[in-house]
Amino acid sequence: VQLVESGGGLVQPGGSLTLSCAASGFTFKSYYMNWVRQTPGKGPEWVSRIHPDGDPVEYIESVKGRFIISRDNARKTLNLQMNSLKPEDTAVYYCAKGADVRRMIREAIFTPTSQGTQVTVSS
Repeated sequence: VQLVESGGGLVQPGGSLTLSCAASGFTFKSYYMNWVRQTPGKGPEWVSRIHPDGDPVEYIESVKGRFIISRDNARKTLNLQMNSLKPEDTAVYYCAKGADVRRMIREAIFTPTSQGTQVTVSS
């Protein structure tokens, strides 16, 4: 399994970024996919999840109406469009496969297996 995130960077509050995750080594179209974020000194926070078929999608309350998760099963990519970014969105963002990532985070047994991409929202 390999997951490679990209698209992070420095953006001003109110700005936008689109993250991407390239997946390989597993049958991408068969798995739920997630975005997770983490800031230094804190545990990972589940952000969003998408069904293998692309619907339904779910979001943490703090990003609803601002972030859009999507996937391209043919290209084995997962995306996160982030709009109206806030300083509190600053974190390293990871993609993760599986239907139980949110539960694993709640139980403190989730560890990112990829490098992630840094998103910094600052003026």
